[in-house]
Amino acid sequence: MKPHARTEKQAVDAADLHHEAGAPAAARSLPYETIALVLQGGGALGAYQAGVFEGLHEAGIPLDWIAGISIGALNTALIAGNAPEHRVERLREFWETICQPAFFPTIPAAFEFALFNSIDQIRTFFTASQAASAMMQGQQGFFVPRFPPPLPGVSDHPEKISWYDTSALRTTLLKLCDFDRINSGETRVSVGAVNVGTGNFVYFDNSRIRLAPEHFMASGALPPAFPPVEIDGEYYWDGGVVSNTPLMEVLRAHPRRDTLAFQVDLWSARGPLPRTMADVAERTKDVQYSSRTRFVTDTLQREQRYRNVLRHVLEQVPEAQRKNDPWCVEAEAMSSGKKYNIQHLIYQQKAYEHHYKDYQFGLSTMRDHWSAGLDDIRKTLAVKDGLALPVNDAGFVTHDIHRRR
Repeated sequence: MKPHARTEKQAVDAADLHHEAGAPAAARSLPYETIALVLQGGGALGAYQAGVFEGLHEAGIPLDWIAGISIGALNTALIAGNAPEHRVERLREFWETICQPAFFPTIPAAFEFALFNSIDQIRTFFTASQAASAMMQGQQGFFVPRFPPPLPGVSDHPEKISWYDTSALRTTLLKLCDFDRINSGETRVSVGAVNVGTGNFVYFDNSRIRLAPEHFMASGALPPAFPPVEIDGEYYWDGGVVSNTPLMEVLRAHPRRDTLAFQVDLWSARGPLPRTMADVAERTKDVQYSSRTRFVTDTLQREQRYRNVLRHVLEQVPEAQRKNDPWCVEAEAMSSGKKYNIQHLIYQQKAYEHHYKDYQFGLSTMRDHWSAGLDDIRKTLAVKDGLALPVNDAGFVTHDIHRRR
């Protein structure tokens, strides 16, 4: 058995140890074989996910599997690539680094925070200027403008066909992540990307291959801003080009296990009707990058119902036939009665944010996103029986604190 796969007994034993050690109540007696953290893509909004993880860490909730796409993949590397006691610190170091301009220094911190905490109109102007700065000079330890830029109609090497150079990101990942730890199997890691040549979506998974910085960079290589990343002779783009949530990968794993998944989304499917062209640009991103999450959960709920129906039908078949008939044996495996609890945390857009929110890398905004994630996970964990095994017939529940109001 791989180190990240827990049996039911191991899950209960771990919960007992947490209880005996005086861990927070949220971490006690979690009756799951797999506890997963699922991280969507969304650029600068990804600091929200770091805040969510800090809340899980302070609650003492162990993670067996972390799956991410794009910025979610980078957060995955930082979490899985560090010892538990250093994970929040490394996440903070990463975000404090990449939220600094690549070349020209930012304004003094005290002045920035004063501007950011003023009225929304000033805050909007200030954050717009930081987004413009990201486009013009890039972000420290992440990306810089390519010079000279690619010219229309001029062929070049695939890794040079982009507006920005992400070489600095590899150095940052090597500095902040221990890839031997990532590949140790202590925590299962999956990051999604799309093969540029075939259009096929793939998951790079440490249970199947050895992961390197390139696998995480490939998951975040959003064209045409960032170049494709070469891995074993193939080129890959950001997984969000095809699907921006890895939830399906986690919940369709075999063998099936009772699973608690914290799905952390950076784009909200719900939003106001656009009134300006800028609103249209923003709303398009929200729908494009968020809509598959609801589709995935709806699909998985239907599949779970089909498994339950199949299991009830099998119960009408004599036991001897169920054990000897190959079709019944296969149906028995398909009708596994495992249960799934999805804790859905969705970033709620602020009044000062607009269509550039995914590349607005200011320090103040980053800390605001981080605080929002920490606040949301604390509220989520405070819901009575929210982390309990589903007791409904479907064996599948989703919780979202923003939809309980």
